[in-house]
Amino acid sequence: MDESAELSRLRWRSRRGMRELDQLMLRYLDQCWGLASPAERADFQRLLASEDDRLWRWFMGREQPEDPALARLVRRIADLPL
Repeated sequence: MDESAELSRLRWRSRRGMRELDQLMLRYLDQCWGLASPAERADFQRLLASEDDRLWRWFMGREQPEDPALARLVRRIADLPL
């Protein structure tokens, strides 16, 4: 799959139905995806497979992912500038 098609597919999957989550995910795609390592890209796709309520708790700091790679990515996304 070419890069632009993959990015379009990820943008669609990043639309969570909750504006705050949408903004977080799309901000990552806009600011970080292009320079992300293959491992980080795989982590982001695993993050997208998580349930919205769980994502919300992670991003609000109420819980942390058990997986250290996902925990790092959640922190990175939450710390991105607006």
